[in-house]
Amino acid sequence: MERKKYELEWSLLQNQFESYEKHSLYIKLISILVLLLSEVARTNTAVVFFILLLLWLQDSIWKAFQSRIEPRLLQIEKSIREGTEGCEFQFNSEYQKIENSGIGKIREYVKQAMRPTVALPHVALVILFIGRCIGG
Repeated sequence: MERKKYELEWSLLQNQFESYEKHSLYIKLISILVLLLSEVARTNTAVVFFILLLLWLQDSIWKAFQSRIEPRLLQIEKSIREGTEGCEFQFNSEYQKIENSGIGKIREYVKQAMRPTVALPHVALVILFIGRCIGG
């Protein structure tokens, strides 16, 4: 019976994990659209630059949420693989073990923002925008 509970918990968490990945991709697409629309409208304002930075920050926040699911998924997979006893449905208990202070969360967001899969598209868009502003 315990294996079925783990499988159910894993399925729920895996679906949520993938959902955060989709949201991250949507944020990147919105960033591209913002840049394209600013090009069409010939808008070289600080507002566009800050929107791009805010979208990058939002992406890092989503990835931080996603990263908090991963340890529990790995723990469940190990328990299923090894057939070991454990406590199923303990996501919130495990989540609370992660530092939740304001500074801790900011550190986590910055860490996620610097991950290559998060940073690369956003950095490229910011560089394109700055290059367009400088180039006229």
